[in-house]
Amino acid sequence: MKKLPKFAALSLVLLSTSTLAATGTTYKSPYCGCCKEWVKHMEDNGFDMVSEDHVNMDPIKVKFGIKPQLASCHTTVIDGYVFEGHIPASDVKSFLEKKPKLAGLAVPGMPMGSPGMEYGNQKDAYNVVAFSHTGMTMVYNKHN
Repeated sequence: MKKLPKFAALSLVLLSTSTLAATGTTYKSPYCGCCKEWVKHMEDNGFDMVSEDHVNMDPIKVKFGIKPQLASCHTTVIDGYVFEGHIPASDVKSFLEKKPKLAGLAVPGMPMGSPGMEYGNQKDAYNVVAFSHTGMTMVYNKHN
């Protein structure tokens, strides 16, 4: 068996790693620390993230079709899908792998213990909600 030169082997590793990383843009308030923590959670889980600060998030929510009952503090777009709020990176990854014909996922509000909302041992049960372009919703995953 012929061995690859070290440079070629390293190039293959780097290329395969870069194709796995999805890039997301997070729209957030410049004053919200939990949004920064969620972005860090996503980066720690292999996502390339860019943040845009907006003092008024209402136009962003409207632009991306976030209904008030699904709203949280930040909105992220990855590969054309919308991710609202403190969604675990594992749920974002599984959603992106499936490529469903949906608009995205949301964790409404700011549940304690969700990524970016960690505070000691306090943890609220919460649902990750999938939503369609027409406003239909369903529970995508439950976190207790």
